[in-house]
Amino acid sequence: MSAESENNAAPAQPPEVAAEDVTILEWTTHPVKRKPWTAVAVTLFILAVSFVVLAATDSKWFGFIALVVLFASVAKFYLPTKFSLMDKGVVIKSTTQTVKKPWSMFRSYYVDKHGVLLSPFTQPSRLENFRGIYLIFSDNREAVMAVVRDHVARAQDTDEARES
Repeated sequence: MSAESENNAAPAQPPEVAAEDVTILEWTTHPVKRKPWTAVAVTLFILAVSFVVLAATDSKWFGFIALVVLFASVAKFYLPTKFSLMDKGVVIKSTTQTVKKPWSMFRSYYVDKHGVLLSPFTQPSRLENFRGIYLIFSDNREAVMAVVRDHVARAQDTDEARES
């Protein structure tokens, strides 16, 4: 085969690229913009605690570590998070990590006024908060819930079919 015909040949695509996942719904939440007074209060608290640690230990390093640890513990409040509901799964992208879970993993869901917890358990469990994922609403409650109801119901139907 000549070099010219090799360059004209289309490269074979792997199956995961050929069958792209379709985005159904996508949104970004940024809680600090929705609650600016809470942001001021939390920021003042973090700075006050860091100052107390600095004064108590007389160490700039401990004061800085306290500041970093406290900020990291509430980073989801300060930094935006992008949620994508895809045909095959859920993707959550924050500043520090990306979480991807297939719809087949979720067996139930629990709605509250701020979002919905997708759970891998059929019955309530204490492990849900650690193994499930929480989708925060952003003025799109009905759209999110329509997608969640549809996909979790499909996962439950698949489980029932396997059991039969």
